[in-house]
Order: sequence, then C-alpha cells, then structure tokens
Amino acid sequence: MVLGSSLLPERLRSSTSQNSSSNPGYLNRQISPLLQSLSRRSCTHPIHIIVFVALLASTSYIGLLEGSLFEPGKNKSGSSRGIDITWLVDGARSLKVGQETGWKWQSELRGSAAEVDSSVEHLALLTLVFPNSLANNSPQTAPLVDAVPIPSNSSAQPLPSTSNPFSPLSQDTTLAFSVDWQEVPTFLDSLQEIPEHAHKGPDPDVRFWIMKAYRSRAGGSQNALRNWASNAWTEFVDLLKNAESLDIIIMVLGYLSMHLTFVSLFMSMKRMGSNFWLATTVLFSSVFAFLFGLIVTTKLGVPINMVLLSEGLPFLVVTIGFEKPIILTKAVLSASLQSRRQGVRQGGSGSVKTFDNTKTIQNTVQAAVRDKGFEIVRDYAIEVAILTAGAASGVQGGLRQFCFLAAWILFFDCLLLFTFYTAILSVKLEINRIKRHVTLRRALEEDGVSRRVAENVATNDDWPRPQNEGDDIKQPGVAVFGRKIRDSSVPNFKILMMGGFILINVINLCTLPFRAGNKNAAPSTVSAISSVITSPPIDPFKVADNGLDFIYSIAKDSHKTTIVTILPPIKYELHLDASQSYQEESGSILDADYADQLLDVVGGRVIEGVLKSLEDPVLSKWIIVALTMSLVLNGYLFNAARWSVSNENVSVPSANGNVAEPIRQPKAAPVEKSQHERITADCEKMVRENRAAELNDDELLALAVKGKIPGHALEKVLDNPEVMTKLASLTRAVKIRRGLISRNPATSETSTLIERSKLPFENYNYQNVHGACCENVIGYLPLPLGVAGPLIIDGQSFYLPMATTEGVLVASTNRGCKAINAGGGATTILTGDGMTRGPCVSFSTLNRAGAAKLWLDSEEGQRTMKKAFNSTSRFARLQSMKTALAGTYLYIRFKTTTGDAMGMNMISKGVECALDEMRDSGFVDMAIISVSGNFCTDKKSAAINWIDGRGKSVVAEAIIPGEVVRKLLKSDVNALVELNTAKNLIGSAMAGSIGGFNAHAANIVAAIFLATGQDPAQVVESGSCITVMKNFNGDLQISVSMPCIEVGTIGGGTVLEPQQAMLDLLGVKGAHPSKPGENARKLARIIAASVLAGELSLCSALAAGHLVRAHMAHNRSAVSTRPSSPVSTSVQAAPSRSQAPTGLTMTMAR
Repeated sequence: MVLGSSLLPERLRSSTSQNSSSNPGYLNRQISPLLQSLSRRSCTHPIHIIVFVALLASTSYIGLLEGSLFEPGKNKSGSSRGIDITWLVDGARSLKVGQETGWKWQSELRGSAAEVDSSVEHLALLTLVFPNSLANNSPQTAPLVDAVPIPSNSSAQPLPSTSNPFSPLSQDTTLAFSVDWQEVPTFLDSLQEIPEHAHKGPDPDVRFWIMKAYRSRAGGSQNALRNWASNAWTEFVDLLKNAESLDIIIMVLGYLSMHLTFVSLFMSMKRMGSNFWLATTVLFSSVFAFLFGLIVTTKLGVPINMVLLSEGLPFLVVTIGFEKPIILTKAVLSASLQSRRQGVRQGGSGSVKTFDNTKTIQNTVQAAVRDKGFEIVRDYAIEVAILTAGAASGVQGGLRQFCFLAAWILFFDCLLLFTFYTAILSVKLEINRIKRHVTLRRALEEDGVSRRVAENVATNDDWPRPQNEGDDIKQPGVAVFGRKIRDSSVPNFKILMMGGFILINVINLCTLPFRAGNKNAAPSTVSAISSVITSPPIDPFKVADNGLDFIYSIAKDSHKTTIVTILPPIKYELHLDASQSYQEESGSILDADYADQLLDVVGGRVIEGVLKSLEDPVLSKWIIVALTMSLVLNGYLFNAARWSVSNENVSVPSANGNVAEPIRQPKAAPVEKSQHERITADCEKMVRENRAAELNDDELLALAVKGKIPGHALEKVLDNPEVMTKLASLTRAVKIRRGLISRNPATSETSTLIERSKLPFENYNYQNVHGACCENVIGYLPLPLGVAGPLIIDGQSFYLPMATTEGVLVASTNRGCKAINAGGGATTILTGDGMTRGPCVSFSTLNRAGAAKLWLDSEEGQRTMKKAFNSTSRFARLQSMKTALAGTYLYIRFKTTTGDAMGMNMISKGVECALDEMRDSGFVDMAIISVSGNFCTDKKSAAINWIDGRGKSVVAEAIIPGEVVRKLLKSDVNALVELNTAKNLIGSAMAGSIGGFNAHAANIVAAIFLATGQDPAQVVESGSCITVMKNFNGDLQISVSMPCIEVGTIGGGTVLEPQQAMLDLLGVKGAHPSKPGENARKLARIIAASVLAGELSLCSALAAGHLVRAHMAHNRSAVSTRPSSPVSTSVQAAPSRSQAPTGLTMTMAR
C-alpha cells in the first residue's frame, strides 16, 4: 500500500503518506545530492544562470522561426514552387458513400482514406475563400469560376459553394472544386495565384488573389510570426465556421481551464508574498522549457504544427499545472524560517551569532531541495514515463507526436526548475531581505534614530519572521512574508475540470447517432476522445454541404463507391502584382558574405541567432525590457550594498543583548602599553591627533579628570576603527566614565563606589544605545522579567512579558489570564489610531489669531496643511486638526497616523513643515511659541486625551463563566460588580480622577512598557482606563476601555535587543512588512487584554479579601516595623467610626 502510494504524484497522495517516510530511500540518497549540487551552482551565480538560460531560449526561438514552425505552408522539400499538402490533410475529414454504407455518408479514418481500392473513386473537395469580397461596396471582388486557372489535363470540376452563418460577418466569397486525390498537389500549385478577373494577355493593372499558404513562405522567417499573429482573428472565425460545435466547446473549456490555472498560480504565489514576479518567472521558465522541448522535437524529425500545439498545450497545462514550482517555493520559504529559528536558538546562550545572509540564502535553497527535490523529480519521472508510453503507442492522429513533445517539455521544465527558477528564488529572497532592511531603516530614521543605529537594527532583523513562532510553515494559515499560506485548490480544480472533459466526451459518444448533420449522414466510427489531444477535424457539412450533395447524387446515379476528403478552406489575399509577394524582405543587419564568414567560427550559429533576435519584433522588446530590469536590479542591489560594506565591522548580538568578540579584528597593532608613564603633553597631543584610542585606561582617566577630555565626549574621542571596533570603543568609554564619576571631588561622598559597584556594564551592545536611547552611559540595569499567560486574544494565544519589581503582579495577571481563557479568551476592538502634537503659536492681535483659526478650520486650510504635513514622511498622515484660542495664543492639535512607530519625532517634523506652510499662506506675523504647547497632551494626564484619544484607542472584553468566578477567582459575580462600581467608578469619581476608573491598569501597562522598550513616562496617559463589569445571565462580563495607549514597535527602546526579543515573543517585532502600523496596533490590543486580566484578578482578590495575605505570603516573611511617625500617631489617636459624632462621619471619612 505504501509502495503504491509512493508512485503517485504528490498532489494525489494523502498528507499521511507524505510524512510517513522519515528515512530517505536509496534513490532519494542518490538523487538529492545531485539536485543540491545543481541548485547550489545556480544560487552561487544566479545572474549568470538567468542570462544564460534567457540567451539560450532566445536562440531556440530564432531556430524555431528558421525551422518554419510558424509557416505551415512552406515546402520542406526545398522546392520553390511546390505545395506540401500535409498541413491541409492534418485538418481534413474523409467521408465514404456507397453500397456498403447503405448510401449514407460515413466517416473514414485518414490513414484508410489514403489507401483505397482502385475501384473506389477518391476525390478531394477544395474550398477557396476570398475574404472581404461579398459586400456590394467592397473594393475587391472574388474571381469567377472561369477565371480560375485549371490545368487542361485536370479532372477538376466546379461544385456549388456552401453558405455559412458567419459569412455576413467575414464577407467571404467561396468557390468549391472536386478533383482526383492524386491531382491535388498539381491542382493547388496552379491555384497559387488567381487573377481577380478573367483576361487575356498582359495587363499591368490586374490584381491577383494569392494563396496565403504560398504567400507565407515568401515572407521569410522575419514576417512569419507577425503574419501569424495578424491572422489570428481570421483563423478564429474560420474555426467557428468549419469546426464541429462540440470540438469548439471542448477547446473553449480547455483554454478557459488553462487561464484559470494561470490565475491559480498567481493567487498561490500572492499568498506567499509575491504579487507578480514569482508567478511570472514560473511562466517564463515554462515557456523556456516549451521552446527547448520544441526545438529538440523538431530536430529529431517529429512533425509538429501550430494546430497541434494550440490545441494540445491547454490540456498539458491543466493536467500538469504548476504545483512543482509552488511546492519548491513553499519549501524554500519554510527553510528560510527554520534557518532563522535555528540561528536564534544557537545564539541564545549568550554568544554572538553572525549571519552571512548570502550563505544563508544558499543554505535555505539547499535545505528546500533536500526536503522536496526527490519528490518533485519523482513526479516528473512518472509523468514523463506516461507520456513516453503514449508516444510509443500506436494511437492515430497527433497524440503520439504531442506526447513526445510533452515528455521533452517536462524534462526541460524539471531541469529549469532546479537551475533557472532556483536562481530566481535566491534573487527574490535577497531582494525581499533588502526591501525589509531598507524599509525598517528608513522608518527608524524618520522616527529620529541615527542612521548608524537604524542600520544596525535593520541588519539584525534581515530575515522574515513568522507571526507565530510555534507554527510550522506546512500548517495551514501560517504567515510568510506577512501573508497567509493556505493549501492550494489546484488539485480539486483539476479533478473537476478533467471530470468535466470526460463527461463531455461520454455525452459526445452517446449522442453520436442523434447528431447527424445531413440527411444522408451515418453514425461516425471515429472516437471523439482523440479530439481532446489531436487537432479537431472540420465539420464537412458546414464546409461543403452543397458540394457533398452534388457528389452524392453523381455517385448514387453511377452506383460507384466514392470517398471524398474535404480539405480545410484555403484562403487568399488580393495583391496588385503577384511578383511583389514573392520578393524576400531585405534589411538584415548581417551581410551574406559576412554571415558566411561568421558561421565558420565556432559558435557562429549562436551569435547569428543573437544578432537576428535584434531584428525580431518580439525579442527586440524582450531584450530591451531585460536590460532595463538588469540595470534597475543592479542599481537597487548596489545602493543597498553600500551600507553593508560600510558597516562590515558591525557585530550581530544575540537576542539577550550580550555581545562577544567583534567580527573584525583591528588592523593596527594592539593598544600600546608603555613601560613608563607618558607625560601629559604627549597624551594631549595624541588626543588632538585622534589617537586617543592608543592610550591606556589610566592615561585616558587622568586626562578626563583634568578636563582634557569631556566626559560626555568619550565615545567620540575613542572612536578609531583602525585600533578597535565600534563596540569595543563604546564599552571602553563606559568604563572610563565610571572611573571619572568615582573620582569627582564634588560628589566624592556619594559616587566613590560606582566604579567597582555591582552595576554591570560589560557584555552589552552599546551600538544601539549610543545616539538613540541614552547619553553619558555608565552601564545597564537588569530588571526582573516574567511572563503571564498564555492569554487568548482574538483567537490567538500570547505570553505576556512583564518587567517589574512588584511581587505578585505577574502571578495575579497570570490568574486573570487563566480565568479569561476559561471563558473563551478576550476580544479587542480598535476604535482609534492617531498620535497627537499640539503646537502653540501667537499673534499680535486677537483678530489675527481668530483669522488663523478660521483658516485652519476651513477646507482650504485643512487641505493645505495636510499636503505639507504628509510630504515629510512615508508613514505619517494627517487625520485631523483641532484648534483652540486662549487670548492671542492659538493651539493646534495635529492628529496623525505614524505607522509602526510611536511617532513623536515623526510628527514634530511634520508639524514644523506645516507651520512653515501656514506662514507662507498669509500669516507671516505668526510667532511659533513651541512645537509642543501641552495641547497634545504628552506625558501628562489630560481630559482631551481621555475624550478624544491619543495613540491607539482599544476596548477589550471577556465573559467569565460564573462557575470559574466561584472556583478559580474565589468570588461571586454580583460581589465583583458591586466592588467595581463602588471602587473603580464611584471611588474614582469622588477623587476627581481623569482616566483613573480602574484598579491598577498602570501596573500592567508599566510592566509591559518596560519589557517591550516603550517610553515609561507615557504610562501616565497610556494607563488611562475605565473598567466596567456586568452580570450577564449569571456570568461576569468585564471590559476595559483605554483611549490612549501610546506604543510603537520601531524606534526608541525597541532598538535594544532584549526588548526586541520580547516584541518577537508577541509577534510584533519591527515594522509590519505589508500593512504599516499593524504591529503597533496589535501590541496595543495585547496590552489592553493584559490590563483586562490584571483588573479581573485584582478585583477578585479585593472582593475575597486575599490581597494583603497574598502580598504578605509572597513578598515578606513578617510585617516590617518602624517607629511611629507623627502622621501614623495621629491616625491611631483618631476616634473610631463608632465614637465619631453622626454629623461628622462623612467629613472624617472624606
């Protein structure tokens, strides 16, 4: 059973059988290394592979043109005047009538029609078509029967022509002739040119109707494709006029299915993060394989014509499809994510993990080929074997030739998949890495981070990351490059379409006795299934119904069995001079003599093919497009590589912030440690010469104490890449500054011990700190970090990182998470997203201030300010402006989106630009008092933030079953509702609180802010929250509304590696690859849901009276004692509630 299933293509095997074989077999062990070697060379030199394959395909295309693939009428025997009727016979239809058929027309196989008994008369029925000659106002007229130059010794006889329903559309005139089958070549040769009118003697003004098949071979290969494309509509109309209706339906379904397969390919690639390029390159690879297979087939002497290709390729595309490139692409993306995870795990022990991105991409492709390469090759081998069996069979028609061609196409498709397409994948991965790198760097720069720090952070975040680290790429619904991958529906679609084709043919076979198109027609003996692959024959009764009736009457009268082969209609074109149509077009860039000399050189045919391709209308544009794309790609890669080259000394720290040895060792000699002390003058001279890094620590400390080196400039003074790396110089500056602070006489009583204190300063990446997060750095503070949860938020589980020194906080939040999960998780709604900045401007008079307010509130003012503001950033977009007057002071509150950054620096830049535009719009007397006029309001509790919102406005809700409240929270639903009303609502209102209608929302917000690198000062407004509890049919409905959560996932403290690791834990690290701002919004939802858990647990503890006991148990072994203060003494001396006078009770309580 397992062996049998392994022989099936992968799309037909079940998921269990795909994973059943963990140990590779013998063939797998032999083939996989070869495929890896092939793909490794392709990934090492991708541009070379792409250019080589494209050049080879172009040469094959030229060879096909020279081989007359698009010239069906060309005489392959080399005769300049002869006609090869093979292309006519391929589309012909033979009918037989006689005594043995009961005088009913009966279809004959083409092979049997060629070998007939001498007593049987074999005729050919030819139809000559003269387009655009039927209309009365037509400038051209069809020739009469007597104008047709019939040879004197020919038995050809004119027949009555047959009208067609499409004749009014094409305005065609037809002439029909019957001729003995043996005379067909001679008869056609005489009909190559027909004068428009019968005439005698030479007439220079006479026009000739030229046979299109004869015309095509005179135009040369340069015009073959152009003529073929220009006649596509005409041939389509001919197909509608002459082919059988069922064949037309089958071909329409085939082409429809092929195009739906193309659409499915683009949709599958779009789900993997590529909207256009990957699917397009898959099509290019398939076209190249088609060209290679076609040139090999034709060179081996197998006859292939355009009719066979146009009707067989749709079914090949639908049957084979594009699953293999899709499977390989998924495997490569899966391997890239696995490589990222492995890199994090290997670097997690504190050591530096340095990623070589180019090597990583190559390894990624290698891992994908190792995992899926053998399965893909096996599927190709099975399909090629089936097609080879079809080519070796004795099936009549074009099925054998097409199977032979299809086998070669699949062979080259397999070869190109592991060469050309893997090279494309490696380039695509590199471009995606660079795009993500550049986008993140620019976003950080717009948020005010220095370019060096932004580049370092972007380098650490090069590879794409899954939204859920625990998921595997093979599972449905996994994110890759920010998109969702789902199982492809192509196999189901194929089964549906192939089943439809089989059903149509079954209906075709069953209805043959009832589909006689003529009163004398008998049921056909030809299987209609062959029409799915072979070229569909014409409908003889559509083409020559009247002519067949005429021949039928003669045959019946003479009692002679007759076979009639109805050839496809032969079309003509009208020309003034017949000799003009035979002239070869000139203008080739290759002179004949020069071409002969060139062809004598080895490889001359390839060079000639390349040069001729410049003349081809298709390839010339393809070459221009390819050159343009090459220039753009190389320029893009060059610009991105400049920073990589300039930052080659940057070390990549691990997720915990530790750093080890620098990547590049210093070129110069190590720091000189002299045996004797340098004099101060020499040390000062070395500092002036930018050689301070060569001094030892004692000398640097001495200069700093004397004021020769400012303490705040140590990093700048010690920066010398020739002596030490950037990280080493920054760490050394921190060490020197600690010594400087310890030796400062002004603070000797308090700061003496800082140099040797337990404040750590080593093994930390200060590159992301310097110029971005902190100045005058003397170390870093380790902060306890815990996790609560996991908590189900909007259907996805998250661990909640919390950095805090308050005991029980994490445990309490964890209990709330457990209770919320028991009710199905938390649901969040984002009601607003806009950071604010409120500048203050002043005018000399109130009238001018009022005019400015009216202009800002007008449509013109809003439009002008929005245009100026939006021009400063790719992410900041002005949403609204609110104005307020206070005397002659005008306050403007800008509210904008900021992408994934918290955005204060981004908004400040936009506000400055907008105010400058406002001054240029007629308010030159405006004075800018402050870019921030506290109308924002930032880092302060304010009613405007509580009402209008600031940052992200989120509402989170959960429904806790009453049983869970009783057993887990040890409380009661009604008790919790009453406590929340009395404490969080009435109590806060009694205190006059603004946004403080909660138990301890700021506790959770502060802990998560510290863990994820947010601005701790913004906890003031971010902690604004109102908690609402209701009894919902015996269950507890709890919600928190937080109108101003100010967070970001890029910029600020998020550039530090430990904080980035916590953002990564939440799946929101960095900028979102496709939806700017989505990561920051997701973080705000997580914080709101975390506050919900904290509120639920604390209120339950208060209702049950567990709060003090929990703190005592977890934080202290005994209650701390201290001397009574005057305040505590007065409280103890205060009268009790029972002793207080009744009238003073409320006063004392208040």
